[in-house]
Amino acid sequence: MHIPDGLLPAQVCIGGYALSGSLTWYALRQIHKTSDPHEEIPKAALLAATFFVGSAISFPIPPGSIHLVLNGLLGALLGWYAWPAILIGLLLQALLLNHGGLTTLGINAIIMGVPALVASQVFQLRHQLGRSLKLGWSVGAFGFMAGSVGFGLAALIFFGITIFTIPTSLDRATEQRALSTLIVAYIPLMFAEGGFTLFTTLFLLRIKPELLES
Repeated sequence: MHIPDGLLPAQVCIGGYALSGSLTWYALRQIHKTSDPHEEIPKAALLAATFFVGSAISFPIPPGSIHLVLNGLLGALLGWYAWPAILIGLLLQALLLNHGGLTTLGINAIIMGVPALVASQVFQLRHQLGRSLKLGWSVGAFGFMAGSVGFGLAALIFFGITIFTIPTSLDRATEQRALSTLIVAYIPLMFAEGGFTLFTTLFLLRIKPELLES
């Protein structure tokens, strides 16, 4: 779900940088409101590395390949720290793996980062909506929802941007059919992201539950 250089119009790329820059400012402002803004940095750095490596391990699914995105996991575990962690991960992916692009970095940050922030709020709902459940069930259920929502919302934003900005040099009908087919193929991966987040949060609940609080 990384958009490469050269696919989007210049005005869309500029708008992406403007919006992602504003979100970066706001996220850092929220982080600095915490009692100790530096306390979560090691965890954010570790998960940023996990996010980076996740894109390096892909599985071939003709006509392309798929990989874990993990933005929902980062949102669940990091809260506002997920935004700078994902932004740094995307930059390194573009520079070191040629995955995505520099001109589309702002747009890709929106595709991955905004759903991560939504996933963070979904995971926090366990404190209110999950009170009637046992702790493990609550963490697992909302962990699954956070992972699924993070991936699913990112896919919707990705397809929305690509469908409405298809270059005139390409056959729009053909490209829309290909994208529609691809989004159906992403549905199982959405559940896989949810399952991975579920097992990760349950594992952390057993060994270091304080890591679940962002």
